[in-house]
Amino acid sequence: MMMSEIPVLKPLLEVSGLKVAYGAVEALKGVDLAVGKGQIVTLLGANGAGKSSTLNALVGLAGKKAGRVSFNGRDVSGLAPEQIVRLGMTLTPEGRRIFPSLTVDEHLLLGGAMHKARGAISEVREDMLSRFPILKERLTQKAGSLSGGEQQMLAIARSMMSSPDLLLLDEPSLGLAPQVVDLIFDLIAGLRQKGLTILLVEQNVSLSLEIADAGYVMANGRVVLSGTAAELRNSTEIQGAYLGA
Repeated sequence: MMMSEIPVLKPLLEVSGLKVAYGAVEALKGVDLAVGKGQIVTLLGANGAGKSSTLNALVGLAGKKAGRVSFNGRDVSGLAPEQIVRLGMTLTPEGRRIFPSLTVDEHLLLGGAMHKARGAISEVREDMLSRFPILKERLTQKAGSLSGGEQQMLAIARSMMSSPDLLLLDEPSLGLAPQVVDLIFDLIAGLRQKGLTILLVEQNVSLSLEIADAGYVMANGRVVLSGTAAELRNSTEIQGAYLGA
């Protein structure tokens, strides 16, 4: 399998030998990857390959682990999730994980609770409402009454309230209608254009490789394939397994 060196001019995230176990089950078996500042990098693979476990481990939410996670030149391997968020890395989890009884505005304020500069929360909130205008219309609405696409936008905006340098996105298109998926991917690409670095886990391989700079393919808790987005799109292995060629 192709393992091309991914060009990373200025690494923001570097992961080496990452292992995660849940009891006797070894979910990650020595994952190595890197994400350059300003890049979108995608993690691809079948269900159970270890993609979500990788994201959870990066923000301190995984089980027993070994290996090193370096973020912005600092070893964050043993830090608590709230410390990692304050340093500038945040996760939008699979399934959105919104609180149905809280309003849109309450979610945004909750997301801003870990902001590095507490005085900037109102400014960031206004920025989020300009980026996600539908949320401005739904500001006092209970999150549980939003559509699936609106809930996904809210989950991303909540994560963005901490003004992260690196956003981890876990299956943002899951369960959404095709036209909403296109909208979410346009939003993700727009966030990168504003300078945000993104590590994306996504089942929609075709769309992921359209907006990504590079990618890693995982299987059985390991990285088995890597390369630029163009290399992966042209790979016979990717075409046969994921793109229907």
